[in-house]
Amino acid sequence: MLYCSTRGGVSGWNFRDVLFSGFAPDGGMFMPESVPVLSLETLRSWRGLNYSQLVVEVATLFIPHQLIPREELQVLVGEALSGFSVPEVVRIARLKGGLSVLELFHGETLAFKDLAMTCTVRFLNHFLQKENCRATVVVGTSGDTGGSAIQSAKGLSGVDVVVVYPRGRITPVQEKHMTTCLEDNVHVFAADGSSDDIDQPIRRLFADQDLVKSHGLMSLNSVNWSRVMVQLTHFIYAYLQLSGMQQAETEGDLPELEVVVPTGGAGNIAAGFIVKQMGLPLKLVAMVNSNDIVHRTVSSGDFSMAANVTQTLAPAIDIQDPYNMERVFWLLLGKNGAAVKKMMEEFQQTHRHSLPTNQHKLLSQVLSTGSVCDDGILDTMKRCWEENQYVLCPHTAVAVWHHYNFAHDPKISRCYIATASPAKFKAVVEKAGLTFNPPEAVLALDKLPTRFQNLEWSQNWCKDWEDRLREQIQSVSLVRKNNGAYYS
Repeated sequence: MLYCSTRGGVSGWNFRDVLFSGFAPDGGMFMPESVPVLSLETLRSWRGLNYSQLVVEVATLFIPHQLIPREELQVLVGEALSGFSVPEVVRIARLKGGLSVLELFHGETLAFKDLAMTCTVRFLNHFLQKENCRATVVVGTSGDTGGSAIQSAKGLSGVDVVVVYPRGRITPVQEKHMTTCLEDNVHVFAADGSSDDIDQPIRRLFADQDLVKSHGLMSLNSVNWSRVMVQLTHFIYAYLQLSGMQQAETEGDLPELEVVVPTGGAGNIAAGFIVKQMGLPLKLVAMVNSNDIVHRTVSSGDFSMAANVTQTLAPAIDIQDPYNMERVFWLLLGKNGAAVKKMMEEFQQTHRHSLPTNQHKLLSQVLSTGSVCDDGILDTMKRCWEENQYVLCPHTAVAVWHHYNFAHDPKISRCYIATASPAKFKAVVEKAGLTFNPPEAVLALDKLPTRFQNLEWSQNWCKDWEDRLREQIQSVSLVRKNNGAYYS
């Protein structure tokens, strides 16, 4: 299995090199050169597997044995997923009216990011130890990714983690999951801007190949292929558990499963679309909040950012640059790197692109969407509680709104992706008139000391932030070369 860039400038890379890269050198995103198709026999053989076992099976499709032998993959994945709060790692809540919620939030930071992040960091550490080298991870976050990266990598001797979050645009629990980690290899910045603003200086850092190579710079956002690869398992697991495949096997065709996903950066949707390419009959629905670029792209072909990122009750998907849509476009356009490069460079330069009629038609055939306002989020949380005594987080409510507001074919099973625990969003839960008792670990966060640096707004903020982050990366690397502690 080899990898190439969605923009056509890079091909023939192996999993190890892709893992350490984040963005491709030509600015594109890495994808497998060929997507494996799952046979009916393979799906049957996977039906009895638990989630962790299924992650290993998926990973072996994309990570050659000579890079990480299967038996080592089993150990790495087992260690990565051992700290989750439910034995099965993920759980399905089967509620009234065919409302099945796939809970992906039982990791340390109570968000679905923990699933792919813990595995990816284990893969990363495997290579660092094997090669006796270091890496500097740089992460921009809209809320959950940063905390997950920190908790997954804290204390590792070969990794430094630099995380930037949008001050005032995330919840106190999301912020505390980052700022209370005082490990010497964790460096947190609070920026006076949106998560899309943060992405700009980070892209510029990764475009500097000298910086990338000299400091082992890499990303753990869902830019990183490994994150998306592990997320394929969400959709395969949901299909095996909920599609009714076993009953339909005697009838020939595999049954369809509708999977409804709350999305911001579109990493989960990209993963779902790849699984669809692998042969599973998924009906994908991407649900967004008032930051509706994905919805506008699918419904009208208008792939354009709004003037500003709107702050909503579902802050982790307050994103106007759904960068993983590049992977979807690449597959839709038959892996035409030149076409994707032209499209994405126009979008990055002007923040606007109008899909040609044929491309828009292709996209609307494989993806449905909807957009939910804050009132819709609150109404959905209230109704789900009234009918099921089940509390949704606001992001999951963005998905479940679809259940209450769209007609459904009763012959097709449905799955709604729960991306975070309501414990992270106390203010929104209370605004909906509900209560949720957070775990003790969340309550304890308020008593812990914090450490972070500020990235303040300025006339030349993008360059200023890039310079500050570059300075941090260089100074940390210098200390590590002398085997020193940075915060002593």
